[in-house]
Amino acid sequence: MDPVIVVGSGPVGLSLALALAGQGVPSVVLDEGPGKDLPRPARTVVLQSDTAAMAERLGCATLRDEGAPYAAWRTMRRARDTGRITFDDGPAPLHLPQHALTRGLRAAAAAHPLVQLVTDSKVDSLEQDDRGVTAHTRGAETTWWRGSFLVGCDGARSTVRKLLGIRFPGRTAVERHAVAALRTELPWPGEALLHRDPPQETTARPLPDGVWRLDWLLPARGELVTPDALVTLIRDTLSGWCGGTTPPYDLLDTGVHTLHHRLARRWRDRRAFLAGDAAHLLGAAGTQGVEEGLRDAENLAWKLALAWHQGASEALLDSYEAERRTAVAARLRAADQAAVVLRGGGGLRTLLPGSARTGEALLTDGHLGRGPLGAPPAYAPPVAVREVPTATEPGGAVANVPVSAPDGSTVPLRDLLGRGRLLVVLVAPGTGVWDRRHWMSAGLMPRLAAAVSALPVRAELLVADGYPGAEAHTVLLVRPDGHLAATFAGVRPAELYEAADSVRMGAPAPLDRSTTTPSAVID
Repeated sequence: MDPVIVVGSGPVGLSLALALAGQGVPSVVLDEGPGKDLPRPARTVVLQSDTAAMAERLGCATLRDEGAPYAAWRTMRRARDTGRITFDDGPAPLHLPQHALTRGLRAAAAAHPLVQLVTDSKVDSLEQDDRGVTAHTRGAETTWWRGSFLVGCDGARSTVRKLLGIRFPGRTAVERHAVAALRTELPWPGEALLHRDPPQETTARPLPDGVWRLDWLLPARGELVTPDALVTLIRDTLSGWCGGTTPPYDLLDTGVHTLHHRLARRWRDRRAFLAGDAAHLLGAAGTQGVEEGLRDAENLAWKLALAWHQGASEALLDSYEAERRTAVAARLRAADQAAVVLRGGGGLRTLLPGSARTGEALLTDGHLGRGPLGAPPAYAPPVAVREVPTATEPGGAVANVPVSAPDGSTVPLRDLLGRGRLLVVLVAPGTGVWDRRHWMSAGLMPRLAAAVSALPVRAELLVADGYPGAEAHTVLLVRPDGHLAATFAGVRPAELYEAADSVRMGAPAPLDRSTTTPSAVID
């Protein structure tokens, strides 16, 4: 079978190619550029625990060396502290330059035998039939490429989206920020800061080696920021934070970043798909577009892998758009409604859950991956199954608990995602101290092992000593992308089979794009 064609070699395209490779699917990544990423310290990305775990799982070796987890999150209003959040109870957001993320993913892709990287190749036409997609490129070598599927990860000005005739409505210049990366000493080593002095709003986020990214909110449509004005802004900000004296600093990079909100009308056209900035633009109120693009890649990869290996239903392939477009639309709605609360007006204040809270709290949600502005999405289960409660709602991202495999190894649950198989987890307190020879042949395990081996898709049986909110003998069915599909009280072979089959077949509900377009996004 032909490889999957991935158009675009940014973080999303490279992540998709690596996620496919991890599930045994070859890909060709077409890059219209030279395949090199110019260092831009002021262009950064913040990864929450789920997307950081995904990048690490894909082999991105730059996370630890070039990323900086927040030591804390601090908020200030005018000249006084208003709050401080530490991460003692969970992983901190990871901040790193986007070029470092891309470089790490590119190195992993170049080393993988199932990924072919092709530079200086711009797609200028494509054709589809019942068996695949043919794309024509021009550049160093003009040629045709044949693929089983094609995914456009080629950014906001996506050629693939334009060739498919898909509209990209939305709002222009939702927010505008002056940005600077500089090396200096601030009073809060390693801590991220949100400083509000309405209408001014400034953030400082740490990077390794004493480097900081500073953002200043600008009027959405205003005058150009001159170099002299930016230097004055830097000096005034540092002086205000450091007791009236500007500390020494080394200015590394600057820019003005304009944020748009857009959402493609369709994310699938037969065998062609859109992902990342080609499908959506967001980023206001602390939200992260790159992070949502990585979630696109993780959601789509296992569905394309199933289609590539054994054929997948149209409903399963449609579920990519249904799930991810709905999730991003909700994020856009929340950001648009929060902006009304934060920037004045307040007419939509009651529409956003938690919008009665302070502006600092709303922005904290976006920056720290919490609430409607930032929490990992939950997808509606395809069918109703008998469930027992856990702390994770069906469709939500599973907790990263330690699990034991039948071979005796114990690893975090998220380390086992992305292999194209379902995970069946039995909650059995005490297994952490049992000898594997005993628990594999005791209690529910023999019946559960037989039920797992009979499922219609590949699945892996695991045991957890505990799971948040789950009672002993709870069985969890987890999708390959780490979202909870179903829970059962004990071993229920018929219901487990039905739930696994529903995951394989996908959600049967038809798409309704009229209800998944954010209210604030216009044609």
